Amino acid sequence: MTRIPKEWQTPLLLIAILVAVALLGSLAAPAMQRTVTEALVKLTVVIGLYIFVGNSGVFSFGHIAFMAIGGYISAILTILPAKKHVALKLPLLLEAAQLPGVLALLIAVAAAGLIAFLIALPFMRLKGIALPMATFALLVIVYVVSLNWTAVTGGRQALVGLPRYTNIWVGVAAAAVALLVAAAYGTTRHGLALRCSRESEVAAAATGIDVARERLIAFVISAAIVAMGGVLFAHFLGTMTANTFYLDLTFVTLTMLVVGGMRSLTGACAGVAVVSIVSELFRTIERGIDLGGFTLEAPPGLQEIALALVLLVILLTRPHGLVGDWELTWSAFAKKSERGE
Repeated sequence: MTRIPKEWQTPLLLIAILVAVALLGSLAAPAMQRTVTEALVKLTVVIGLYIFVGNSGVFSFGHIAFMAIGGYISAILTILPAKKHVALKLPLLLEAAQLPGVLALLIAVAAAGLIAFLIALPFMRLKGIALPMATFALLVIVYVVSLNWTAVTGGRQALVGLPRYTNIWVGVAAAAVALLVAAAYGTTRHGLALRCSRESEVAAAATGIDVARERLIAFVISAAIVAMGGVLFAHFLGTMTANTFYLDLTFVTLTMLVVGGMRSLTGACAGVAVVSIVSELFRTIERGIDLGGFTLEAPPGLQEIALALVLLVILLTRPHGLVGDWELTWSAFAKKSERGE
């Protein structure tokens, strides 16, 4: 392991941990397996967010829009033609299409990447708060369109009948791909240049770095990974609705990134783990816990309040997240062993 470059040790160690978690999860009850699978899919999305937000230092409130785009494209390409004929009004070619899940995923990811490229061309030239607000406007536009484009998305009615192929091992595979892509991008000159602009945009521009171009590249890669997460999430739920891919999911995924540490892959994984555990704990309390004849339960909404409190505590006590810039590497273990920890 010590011969492996340091920048590759982190994703490989994290993948090994994910495989171990998946092995334990596969032995658990079906409800716990679904919880672990959902967390792995969200991890893919959070890593996608990290590629842009973590490297550029610019917040994006609109990446969940690419989850919706990817999910709807995959749904249209995989639902049975008979169901599409009843629920939607598509061109004959799309109505008759029923592609394998992997092929539909690749098409959805490529389409989302192309859309992200076209959007990023004007967006990445914005400065200051204008860019985050523009991404939020994108989220609203995609939400409203998907909510009202009845012929293509089903509108306010859920699209049902999606093949449910997303399980624990599919989630691990997707998260592993996202980790490797993020690590590979981080080692390129584009990743290094973007991190330079994160520290000082003025200094980066003065050294000849085209900040808008570097942000555009990261934005497209990030959107493609997030779209992959959206496809898997849709095929995990088996349905597609516009409300699923809106503010709630935006808040949860950004909370995961900030809580763990938005400047490291380890932080992204740690944030997903912490938020998923807290969410499941308070979701269980909302459903009610039987304590020897006494039922402990809480009113609906406690889960969201708990997540908000966790976020506030982290921001107040550790502004850079739980792990900050720290990355999990073999040398980190070696140093602890040398100190006898």
